[in-house]
Amino acid sequence: MDQAALRSHLVNLLTKAEAHVDLRTSLENFPRGLRGNKPQGAPHTAWQLLEHMRIAQWDILQFCLHAKHKSPKWPDDYWPQTEAPADDKAWDKSVRSFLSDLNAVCEMVKDPKLDLLAKIPHGDGQTYLREALLVADHNAYHLGQLVLMRRMLEGK
Repeated sequence: MDQAALRSHLVNLLTKAEAHVDLRTSLENFPRGLRGNKPQGAPHTAWQLLEHMRIAQWDILQFCLHAKHKSPKWPDDYWPQTEAPADDKAWDKSVRSFLSDLNAVCEMVKDPKLDLLAKIPHGDGQTYLREALLVADHNAYHLGQLVLMRRMLEGK
């Protein structure tokens, strides 16, 4: 198997707006006044979704890289307690942290010394490929929710 091509496809899946909207732009440009609002019937706000995405992605990355990593308690520690960020700086910090960890996932995927099909030594059957796909899938799912939420809140 040509892992170089696979690595390139994975990085594109994680970062490019090929089948979805642009992740970076969607997060950085989410309207300030809507970040803590919840559309009628929705279980979460944009802030809660962003923080959930950040925490889950961080957890997956740390699991891949560190044998001694302990995951947060599910589901309580994967969701923020507040519906809105404390301020714009909190939102921006969360976006920066999310994008930094996404970059780290991409760097892991691009590492030619890492066999993507190898089982993670401290896991219970997971491969690096599986975890990268999990990040991509999870991010795409919640990005879709964010886009829909924004449209609902803006009345579009």
